[in-house]
Amino acid sequence: MLDKSKKTGDSNFSEEEIARFDALAESWWDPKGKYKTALDFNRARLDVIKAQIEDHFGKGNLPPDYSTLSVIDIGSGGGLISEPLAKLGANVTGIDASAVSVEVAKRHALKSGVNVNYRHMLSSEVVKEERQFDVVINAEVVEHVPDQQQLIKECASLVKPGGLLILATLNRTLKSYVIAIVGAEYVMRYLPIGTHDWKKFVKPKELNEWAGDEFTLKHQIGMKLNPFKGEWLTTSSLAVNFIQTYSKNK
Repeated sequence: MLDKSKKTGDSNFSEEEIARFDALAESWWDPKGKYKTALDFNRARLDVIKAQIEDHFGKGNLPPDYSTLSVIDIGSGGGLISEPLAKLGANVTGIDASAVSVEVAKRHALKSGVNVNYRHMLSSEVVKEERQFDVVINAEVVEHVPDQQQLIKECASLVKPGGLLILATLNRTLKSYVIAIVGAEYVMRYLPIGTHDWKKFVKPKELNEWAGDEFTLKHQIGMKLNPFKGEWLTTSSLAVNFIQTYSKNK
């Protein structure tokens, strides 16, 4: 098979990956559709993300004033993370390499009456704009790009001093292969076959290294599916899906 992944100049993307997500985009927001499990997963993941933002920027037991926070969601897809954070009042920018996904996200935000600045662009282009954000989120993206270390480096450079870097991906373990690929794609058909390449999964220690010395790991947690109830839960095990939160030194 022809490898259409590209890492030329500032183009760190895969044409095959973008085409795959173009096909998925229209179905992302359908709560009764075939990607219901992925939507349920996103809700559980979003709970973790919000808790980390509120722990970092909140005052005691009080949540932060979201309207004071700038957020960028890198690889925002149909807006499943961007839109809920914007509803809380955050100033959210969502970027994605898929023009179709960006348009789907824009249409949904317009329908929902939520203000999100969606842009069809790469993280490298945002870096060139010399912008920084209070919160930088990269969720389930790094396992889909050719140069993974470069992507994390770009994300890290976009975080303001004292800000948060939130990374979510899949661990490269035997368990993740069995659950995330064999189980989710071939057996349960939660995702289309070929959605993931196990060799592109990332170990937590690799993210730690790629984030760099300016960052301190604040929190890490895993996600697991209860197959009997169809519910996503947090777990101390990072063996499959996991989320890591880093604070940038001031």
